[in-house]
Amino acid sequence: MYRWEITRVALEQRVFAIVRSDSYEHATASADILLGAGITSLEISLTTPFALEAISTLRRETGDDSVIGAGTVLDATTASMAVDAGARFLVSPSLDAEVIRTGHRYGIPVFPGVATPTEMVRALELGADALKLFPASGQHPGWLKDVRAALPQAALLPTGGVTLDTAPEWIAAGAVAVGMGSALAEGDRETVSKRVTELLQRLEDAVPVTPRRRRR
Repeated sequence: MYRWEITRVALEQRVFAIVRSDSYEHATASADILLGAGITSLEISLTTPFALEAISTLRRETGDDSVIGAGTVLDATTASMAVDAGARFLVSPSLDAEVIRTGHRYGIPVFPGVATPTEMVRALELGADALKLFPASGQHPGWLKDVRAALPQAALLPTGGVTLDTAPEWIAAGAVAVGMGSALAEGDRETVSKRVTELLQRLEDAVPVTPRRRRR
């Protein structure tokens, strides 16, 4: 698939799961539960031991049924390794031009971390495919609505502190998707399945706010 196609598929549920664990076994087990619950897009944080192996395993086992990405990608070398492991998208907590260039060199979308309108504009200039608003816990959905009024072209992904209750609020404020970790993944298979089903419905029902054009 082309970069824009991967981006669309990765974000079409309006949520992507973040798997960050203390072991390869726990990470793959958590990913398996999330994917079985209906999540189609998730990232394996590279802070997880043997994260690249986990990405390769999940890509091999799920094929085109899911979109597996790499998170916490901090530099070009790591970005290249993640692509080699099979990552379909790259996510970073920071804005690094070389990470974006490396991903794009191989047709892989990149979602860099931004925290201010200045960083958002810079990321757009560098060709970022979507922008990870991080940490979202430091802001409010109303703030994103104000930013979107000035930057309606910015595809924002609030991540870090997003909860089941605030996720629909972020979507209603104009976010294209949210990233969620433990708030989504904690619990046994039945608990996670019920939580995911309810969340997906709430996100589907959330109506994004369309910024009004300013009158001249």
